[in-house]
Amino acid sequence: MAQNHQGNDAIQPHVLIFPIPFQGPVNCALKLAELICLSGIHVTFLNTNHIHGPLLRHTDVLSRFSRYPNFKFETVPDGLEHERPVSGDGFMEVMSAVDDVSKPIFREMMVSGSLSRKSERPVTVMIPDACFSFAVDIGVEASVPVICFETVSPCCLWSCYLNLPTLIEAGDIPFKGRDLDELVTSVPGTEHILRRRDLASFCRSDDISTPVIELIVKEARSVPRAQGLIVNTFQELDDLILTNMQNLCPNIYPIGPLHSLHKAQLVAPSSPETTFSNSVWKEDRTCLSWLDKHSPKTVVYVSIGSLATMTIDQLLEIWHGVANSGNPFLWVRRPGSIIGGFDDSLVPSELLEHTKEMGCIVDWAPQEEVLAHGAIGAFLTHSGWNSTIESIMEGVPMICWPYFVDQQVNSRFVEEVWKVGIDMKDTCDRLIVEKAVRDVMETSRDMFAQSANNWANLAKKSISEKGSSSMNLARLIDDIKSMTSTMIEI
Repeated sequence: MAQNHQGNDAIQPHVLIFPIPFQGPVNCALKLAELICLSGIHVTFLNTNHIHGPLLRHTDVLSRFSRYPNFKFETVPDGLEHERPVSGDGFMEVMSAVDDVSKPIFREMMVSGSLSRKSERPVTVMIPDACFSFAVDIGVEASVPVICFETVSPCCLWSCYLNLPTLIEAGDIPFKGRDLDELVTSVPGTEHILRRRDLASFCRSDDISTPVIELIVKEARSVPRAQGLIVNTFQELDDLILTNMQNLCPNIYPIGPLHSLHKAQLVAPSSPETTFSNSVWKEDRTCLSWLDKHSPKTVVYVSIGSLATMTIDQLLEIWHGVANSGNPFLWVRRPGSIIGGFDDSLVPSELLEHTKEMGCIVDWAPQEEVLAHGAIGAFLTHSGWNSTIESIMEGVPMICWPYFVDQQVNSRFVEEVWKVGIDMKDTCDRLIVEKAVRDVMETSRDMFAQSANNWANLAKKSISEKGSSSMNLARLIDDIKSMTSTMIEI
C-alpha cells in the first residue's frame, strides 16, 4: 500500500515526543523538543489534557514555539479532572488513567490515525518517556523506531529500574530484616555505594506486586528493546553508571545538563540571554530582587520540588533548623505541598518574626535563575533529578532530604560519589537540619565549594561546542535522520 504523505517520495523526519504528565518530565521534554526543532526536524509534542491546561495557563509556551513552523502540540484525553497538577501521592492515579484512557487512543493515532504511516506526515521516530513501556510495543506494531527518554537520574535508572528484576531475583527485595544500612551488592558498579536505605523508595515495600513495582519491572524489560535511550546527564558525571548501562542499552545519548544545553544552543553568544519557563505553576519573580539584596553565597534556598509533600511537623522541624542556622533563606512552598493544609496559626510567633527578618517565602520560583544567583550558598532539596543536576551545573552544594522515586539514590550519590553535599534521608529533626546547613555554609564550606566548582566546570565543558553532551545531541539528530531514511514504505 502506498504512503499518503506529501511531497517527494522520501519521508521527512518527524519526531513524536510523549512525556509523562508531570512538571519535571514535561519541562525536560519541551527543552528536548526545541533542540530537535532547531535542526529543522518536525516535532509533534503529545501532552495529556491533565498537564496541558496548566502549561498553557502559566507559560508562554504557545507563543514561544510559534517561531517553529516544524512544531505542533497535540493532546490526548486522560480522564483526570484535577484542576491543578497532582502531588507525588497521586502518581499511580495519573499513570493508571493514562493506561486506561490515553493508551488506546495513542495506539490508534500511531497505528492507523493522524500520526500513522497512513497520514500525510507520518511519525518516523517516537521519543516517549521511558515510563510508558506500552510505547515500545506500539512502536513495534506501527514499525516506528523508539528512543526512550528517561528523566530520572541514571544512577537510579540503572540501580533500581533496569536492575529491579535482578534485585528481586537476588532476594535483595523485599528486605530481609530491618538493617537499612546493609550494602546492596547485586547491582554491578554500585556494590560499595548503595545501602538498602539508598534504593528508590518503592524498594522498601514488603510486597513486590505493588502497581509501582509492576510499572518499573515493565520499564526494565521495555527500555532495552528500544533503539536508543536519552538521559539527562553528562558523560563525566555518570561515567561509572553509563559504562555498566551500555551492557543492557548499547545506544545511550547523555545530553545533560539539558536545561543548560538548551540555553547554550538556543542563545547565540552575541545575543542577550532570554528567560524561558515551562512551569505549570505561576512563578513569583519578586524573590530575585530579594536575593539581589544579599551578599554572595549567604542564602539557603529551600524547595521540595513539584511533587514532594511534607507534614506540618516535618515543615516545622526543617523551618526551625534552617532559621536556627542563622542564614537568610528563600523558601519555595508549593500550593498543596503541606499534607492537611497549612496556615500561620500553626507556627510559633517567634519563628514567624524571624522569617519576616531573614526569610522570603514564595509559592513557586524560577529555580534555574535562583540557583544561578550569586547570593545562593546552599540548596536544601528533595533531590529530584532536575533540581540535582541544575544545582551541579551552578556549583551549589546541597543538603538533601529525599522524598520518593529516584531521590533516595540521588542524595546518596550527592554525598558519597560526587561529594557536593549532605544526605539527611530518613531523618527530620531541627538539630540535624541546623547542623547540615552550618556544615555546608560554614564548617566544610571550602571542601564542598571546591568539589561543586569542579563538577560545574565539567558540566559547562560538556555543553560547549565540542563537549560530550553537544556531540551526543548531534549524534541523536543524525540518528533520527538515518532512522527515517531506512523506514520502508508499506
